[in-house]
Order: sequence, then structure tokens, then C-alpha cells
Amino acid sequence: MKTLLLCGGTGKRMAPFAEDKFLFKFLGKTLLEYQFDLLLKAGLNDIILVCNPQNQEKVKEIVKHIPDIKTAIVTQEAPKGIADALESASHLFNGELLIINPNDLFELKALTTLIDTRCGSAAESFVLGHVVNEYFPGGYLVIDEKGFLSHIMEKPGKGHEPSNMVNLLVHLHTRPNVLMDYIHHVSSERDDIYEKAVDAMCKDNREIMVVPYTGAWHAIKYPWNIMDFVRYFLDRTETYISPTAKISERAIIEGKVIIEDNVLIMENAVVKGPVYLGRGTVVGNNTVVRSYSHVGANCIIGFASEIKDSYIEDGCSFCMNYIGDSIIGDHCYFGTGTVTANLRFDQKPVLVRVGSDMIDSGVANLGALIGPDCRFGVNVNIMPGIKIGAGSTIGPESCLTQDVPLNTPPPARQIGADNISKLGAPILQTV
Repeated sequence: MKTLLLCGGTGKRMAPFAEDKFLFKFLGKTLLEYQFDLLLKAGLNDIILVCNPQNQEKVKEIVKHIPDIKTAIVTQEAPKGIADALESASHLFNGELLIINPNDLFELKALTTLIDTRCGSAAESFVLGHVVNEYFPGGYLVIDEKGFLSHIMEKPGKGHEPSNMVNLLVHLHTRPNVLMDYIHHVSSERDDIYEKAVDAMCKDNREIMVVPYTGAWHAIKYPWNIMDFVRYFLDRTETYISPTAKISERAIIEGKVIIEDNVLIMENAVVKGPVYLGRGTVVGNNTVVRSYSHVGANCIIGFASEIKDSYIEDGCSFCMNYIGDSIIGDHCYFGTGTVTANLRFDQKPVLVRVGSDMIDSGVANLGALIGPDCRFGVNVNIMPGIKIGAGSTIGPESCLTQDVPLNTPPPARQIGADNISKLGAPILQTV
């Protein structure tokens, strides 16, 4: 059986982050590396990776360090959806094909349950389904009384869900050539050709068995979903403190912590887990890092800073900052006194602009979403849910209540509290 990983798409809702979702790191490893771990444990080592021209070299670099696998890398020239990705790799199909979205997080039993069900059934295809209690912006499955798929609907919109079972893109096709025939005969103005092909197979009474999956599952649809992954990995990892870490006797370490090689924790610092500190990171005097914070490699958490419930990538620097419930890209620099507000006074969910729409994030605590290579002057205030484009420089004393585009030069636009009401948001605070 060959396994195909769909690595060629783009995260349309992930701005200000251009990084592929499967390349985000958790506890020092990319999500793609975790996917390989699961595949090998399930006995799957013949892998096709459909990449795009931008990430192909990064994927090759990861793959060459993974033993005991056979890989073929195919380029999908443009992000035209799953069907186009399959077309790009169709010359490699022979025998059964397992298709996986590597951006999703699931447990080993998702794979083993699907494979075990395949071994006991003569169905033509098998798809994984997961029951949800609230709307998820993805595909939905309708099942008949025998457990076979009768209809698949991609992104029906909230309130129009045909069922409460979402489609997890872990699909096994015993005859991928038949699937490709259907792909060639359906059409759509959206990038849902694959789903329409599977739906057409259902209408022709081809047996597609839905395999219910009840284990953990998380998907990154928006940047703040990254924190679900942080919680998942930290909750399932034992405390580890590298023997090369240097921790002052006057520092306080509490709860579950993962502290990597050459971390330095100085006097009067408090690290209160669950927390991850990447290799070479410095936690300075009188700092606090707490409650599901994930700090990457070679960061400097400088004097009197506090990091709370935040995901911070590599090489960032802080001094007397409050960073709460925020997602921060690589190599960002924060001047003294810069803070991220993360709570509305009315405690309603924070709104975030995605494209031309303001959407409800669904969470009451959400700070800033900051792309890589940004720099902030002293005493910058960033309101909840604000997105700051990569490469931007924000001048001192700025108050950001609107998103900042890519590569904004200093000084940043300063917006006073009297303008906050224009965004439909009340005065905001940190917690």
C-alpha cells in the first residue's frame, strides 16, 4: 500500500503566516515528522509526497533524515486542490492508496482502525469520520443504515451541515484508478473536484465505508488553532530537563516542563508548566513563562517579561513585555514595554479579520498574530486579534487596533482608544 501526503496546498486563512502548516514545530519537531512517526508505527513506509515549488526543498531536507522509508516527491505546480494533487502523482499509483492530509493531528489508532477495517471488508474505499459537537469549516459525511457513505459535502456553511460527522482526510482507495476516472469526469468551479468524484462514486452505488474515529483530532484552520496542538503535545509528554540546561538555584520550576539543551534560566525566573523551552533559549531575571507556553529555539525572554499561553517560534527577543495568548513567528524583536492585550472587557470572543470578513475566533482570550521578522519599538500596545504582517517595523508608542500589512515600514500608524469603537470592539485588557 502506498501512502500519499498532501503537502502542496496553501493555508488561505493562515495570514500573517505563510509557513506550511505541517512545517510548524512542536517540541522541536515539525508536524510532518510526527506524521512519519505514525506512518512507520502503522507499518506504512512507502510514501508519496505531493509538494509545491516553495516547500519542496524543505520537505526533502526533512525526509532525508528519516530512516526506513521509501519516498517519492512530486511537484504540484499550483494549489488547485486534492484532485490536481492526485493527478500530479497518478503515474506512481499501483495497488491500494492511502491519502492523508498531513496538516491534521490524529492518533495512531486512526490509521490502524482504518487498515483493520479494510482487512475485514470488501468495500472499494474507506473514509475516516469524526463526530463533532459544533460547526467545523470542512467536509461533512452522510451515512446510510449499513455504514456506507451516501453523500459528502464540502464546507456547507454553519447551519447547513447535513450531519454531525466531519470528513477526516484519511482515505483508503483499493482501486485508485477508478477514483481517477471519476475525477476526470466531474467538474466544479471550486477546488472540490475530489469530493465531487467521491460523491459521484456514492451515487453509482460503489461501496465507500465510513470508519468512525473517536480519538483525538485537531486541525489548523486558523492561526490560533496552533494552541490546540501545543496543548495536545504538552499534555502527552513527560517532564524532561536536559542535563546541559543551566538553571539558577534561585529560579522556580513548577509543573510539567520540557527544557531542551543549553537552555539558561536565571535568578528569580519562574517557569510554571506545562511549558516547552527550545534549545539555547534564555529565560532572564524576574521573568514568568507559564500555562501552555511553547517557546522555540534561541529565544531571549528578557528581564521582567511574562509569556502566557503563547506559541513563539525561533530566535525571538523580549524585554519587559507581556505576551498573552499570542502566535509569534521567527525572529521577532520586542522593545521594552510592548504588550499584547488578550481579553475584551465584555469577555466576548475576539473578532479577527480573515480576508474581507471579521470572524468570531470562538475564544475569549486571544492576543496578537505576528508574522516572522517583525520589530516593535518601546511601549507598543497591540489589541486582541490584531494581525501583523511579516517584516513589519512598528514605531514606539503605537497603539494597534487594526491589522498591519506585510513589510510595513516605521513609523506604524498610531490609532488612539477613541477609534477602537470603529472596529466594533470595546476597550480591551490583558489577563
